[in-house]
Amino acid sequence: MWSGIVAEQGRVRWKRFALIFAPVAAMTSLLVGATAQGVIGATFVVSGNGFKLFAGELRGQGFTLATDVDRTRKGRLIPVIVAGVRRAAVSELCSSALVKTPVGTVTLRLTGGQGGNEVTIDDLVIDVSIGQTAASIRDLELGRDAGTLDEVPEGRGPAGTFGGQARVVTLRNVRLGARAVTAATFSLPDLGLKLSRGEHECY
Repeated sequence: MWSGIVAEQGRVRWKRFALIFAPVAAMTSLLVGATAQGVIGATFVVSGNGFKLFAGELRGQGFTLATDVDRTRKGRLIPVIVAGVRRAAVSELCSSALVKTPVGTVTLRLTGGQGGNEVTIDDLVIDVSIGQTAASIRDLELGRDAGTLDEVPEGRGPAGTFGGQARVVTLRNVRLGARAVTAATFSLPDLGLKLSRGEHECY
């Protein structure tokens, strides 16, 4: 795949392409490392660009659902569904983001939990704009005040707003349009990072 790009663009443009994405790859590695050490906080300014998340299966202990608003650097407010899982085991994980560059659109993909491996995550919180999944939920509380949710440490929403939680959740064929992800710990035994010319999203 890459050899075709080199032949098409030439040596000089390929070097420029690599220079553009070296910082992206470095920042991605830093983000994964910081998340794994519990350094990333629960709140930050979002980029305003969504990304896609896919999981073949997610098994969770402790689940919360609330509504909130993300804020971009320019002050734009984005309504989101805040989904939290206290302890998750995930298979076939894929995250993809489209990035516009001087050489065209490029897809940044991160994968893990492939070939029988599992990704384990503690205190996972995902700000979701749209989602679809098959779900099995145990001990559900729906319509609870979001400010009182206690199954996930960072899973509460604004007091007085709609919320829900459950003790156990299993999700299959998970497809999410996300704005932000945070976690206390994130263990990927087979982290894959790939940059591809064009649009090659997870789903």
